[in-house]
Amino acid sequence: MNGASGVQSAVVGQPPAGERRQAWAHVVSLGYRLLVPASPVILALGFGLYVPAVLSLENIINIIQQTAFLFVLTCAQTIVLLTRGLDLSLGPSVSMISVASALTMTALVGPGGSNGIVAALAGTASGLLIGLLVGAFNGIAVAWLRVNPFVATLASMNICLGIGTSLSDGHPVFGIPEEFNVAGYRLHVLGVPMSIVYAVAVGIALHLLLQHTVVGRSFYLLGSNPRAAIVAGWPRRQLLALAYVLSALLTAVGALILTARAASGAPNLGGGLSLQTIAAAVIGGVSLTGGRGGLGSALIGSFFITILSNGMNLAEIGGYTQMLVMGAIVIFAVALDRIARVDV
Repeated sequence: MNGASGVQSAVVGQPPAGERRQAWAHVVSLGYRLLVPASPVILALGFGLYVPAVLSLENIINIIQQTAFLFVLTCAQTIVLLTRGLDLSLGPSVSMISVASALTMTALVGPGGSNGIVAALAGTASGLLIGLLVGAFNGIAVAWLRVNPFVATLASMNICLGIGTSLSDGHPVFGIPEEFNVAGYRLHVLGVPMSIVYAVAVGIALHLLLQHTVVGRSFYLLGSNPRAAIVAGWPRRQLLALAYVLSALLTAVGALILTARAASGAPNLGGGLSLQTIAAAVIGGVSLTGGRGGLGSALIGSFFITILSNGMNLAEIGGYTQMLVMGAIVIFAVALDRIARVDV
């Protein structure tokens, strides 16, 4: 009898399995919140110990400029991720917009580069319009036709890839006006490159949208609790479609900046940007289940991915190995996010 009561008291003295899991999740959550903001610095220092050139001033400036391009596109991906969606068409749409805008400019620019400003404005307008159409296609498919975001954007990914390749016949489009190249890439404002100026402008706009507008707050609610949005009487379908439209417009901005940098319309300009932007957002703290993340997440994740790619290139790590590392890091970040997501 005494033995049975001793066993019972020992069992009572141990915390239940649920409480132990909760405590472990809180520990992981705390470590996650502390390590994520510092992860780009830790990664840079780690690479710097192996390849000192990573920490050189010239390379740091290069990293900042490279991050500016990725940051603009990660902001675009972040908007749809907040609503519990994603955009696989981002990379191919960058390529399609680049080719289409370049063809528009080369068709309007005159002999000797005359009409350069008009051609540049027309190319910019056409790029933004195409981005609007891609966003409307994705938004209608997801919001009104109720197609899974993965399937909808996978379809538009192939459409964009096919159109971009067909327009250019798979070849780069050269001959864009000098004015476009200068305004989009070569110009400096108070010594700051235009790519960084555009990235700062996009970051400010995203912060104001998400933190100081009803539309931005609705994106968080759509991702975290869609039923609450319906009960509240919000136009859920319109808001969801708007998220894809805004995301595509930011993608168009990023595509135009990259086109100015390349001084040509490139059918392969988008490359693996879809995966890179998703990876950057998730690593920075955006949840794939929606409702969490923002400007800081996009910035941290963009720096992390850029430093990772830059460090592996300087360390002469092969391209296939880099893809393997990128995929493994995304899986780790998603798994860590799920463990750390607990009710405090």
